[in-house]
Amino acid sequence: MKLCRFQTDHQLPCVGLLANDAVFDLSGEGIDSLSALLEFEGLLPQLTTLAGQNLPRLPLADVRLLPPVERQEVWAVGVTYLRSKTARMEESDFSATAYDKVYDAPRPELFFKSLAEKVAGTHDTVGIRRDAKWNVPEPELALIINSRGHITGFTIGNDMSSRDIESENLLYLPQAKIYERSCALGPCIAVGASEAEARQWGIKIEILRGGAAVFQGETSVGKIKRTFGELVEYLFRSQKFPHGAVLLTGTGVVPPDGFTLQLGDKIQINISGIGTLENSVVEV
Repeated sequence: MKLCRFQTDHQLPCVGLLANDAVFDLSGEGIDSLSALLEFEGLLPQLTTLAGQNLPRLPLADVRLLPPVERQEVWAVGVTYLRSKTARMEESDFSATAYDKVYDAPRPELFFKSLAEKVAGTHDTVGIRRDAKWNVPEPELALIINSRGHITGFTIGNDMSSRDIESENLLYLPQAKIYERSCALGPCIAVGASEAEARQWGIKIEILRGGAAVFQGETSVGKIKRTFGELVEYLFRSQKFPHGAVLLTGTGVVPPDGFTLQLGDKIQINISGIGTLENSVVEV
């Protein structure tokens, strides 16, 4: 089952069920808040019941899919894949020891990524910093978590990063990670999969420049070192998220050191159990 937020011309954002090439509008069932829906106990049976109703059907081509967040904070975990640890150690001698230690430490690296209103959706633009020279996308599985700390679904995340800024000094991490259009989520929320099922999903990324592929890579969700429950438990330690949270789980696909994004590039991230998040690149 796939949940989405969408909008048609001259309409407020709505919540719907995404199926193949159509969106089924839940507004007529009194559901106008994604965050409130994600708080339901027994969410999958609720959605299954709703899917059996005679819901208004809208062709996907006639709607704009919005980021599947409303008021949730977006956070991220770093160095959860061995490949990510290796890449971070290679890019900076100064930071190598820190990245090596956090990969093996009991406590994960957690950092704030974005407010909901700053998140880009599929087919929106993502940004590269005008004061950075080495910019890359980071394709990631994102956990959708309600206010009680329960994982209610999964979506796709793009954790845009300025690697030259981060590698210069670890204290510059917020500037490398948190800036205008630095986070994209979408196209929908997959509901009903267990962690074991999600760990069977593949993650693929393709970057197109002038219509031609300039980078391709893939990995598996199963290569994430830490369990989802462990990551959520650390996120909720000494924290409250009254509207829930989204947690990016780290990247296992890192472009080569000589690669950097350029204006107009198109980024396509696919996770097999969810769909494809697509964005084009602008300078910010």
